[in-house]
Amino acid sequence: MVTGWPVGAVLAAAAGWWMPALLGPDTTAQTEADLAEALASWAEQLRDMITGASGLHQAITATVPVAPELIRKPVQGLEARLRTGQSMEQAAVLFAREVGSDLGDLIAITLTMGASRHSGEVAGALSRLAEAARERAITVAKVSASRARVRSSVRIIAGATTFMLMAMVAFNPGFLQPLGTFSGQLVLGVVGGLWAVSFLWLARLASLPRQARPFTPVPDDAVGGAW
Repeated sequence: MVTGWPVGAVLAAAAGWWMPALLGPDTTAQTEADLAEALASWAEQLRDMITGASGLHQAITATVPVAPELIRKPVQGLEARLRTGQSMEQAAVLFAREVGSDLGDLIAITLTMGASRHSGEVAGALSRLAEAARERAITVAKVSASRARVRSSVRIIAGATTFMLMAMVAFNPGFLQPLGTFSGQLVLGVVGGLWAVSFLWLARLASLPRQARPFTPVPDDAVGGAW
């Protein structure tokens, strides 16, 4: 209302919503790496507990107090469902949904198959999954570091653009007067839209692709959950 630039207000609101996430640290990659490391640690704990426990359920119970903090609640939920008599298949499906990772899906599949197989086979599969999860964490860290240059470029472009606009407002306000007209607002909308698309494209280049989950659990009314 003060500036008479309704399109500018919309662009400013969009920038205030998206720019902090765009210019801030790459928390998505760090979260994915931390989750992979947590799943690797828990898989190793299960592997070690299986040899000394009387069964898979007992091994899961033994890992509840020492499970990594990031996945402790899903592990507690898994153990609680098993304790109330739910089958491993149903409990593992819900565990995979709570974790929300393709690595969590594979661990859940391993637990489901391990409920009816020899513990040595389950221990070997968990060991291999732990290795794969740690390799994932290392890969994510490397990819994030390689894309840090793109994120730095986005920060530089955004900072230079903001500085230029502030300088025009402070030292040459007459240059921006045509933007107060109807046609000026149309031009501002087109230019602002092009900038928004450019920033979104740069953000996509700097972000990690989402991991596919080919073994995502799907609901089944007959058993409460199936693969």
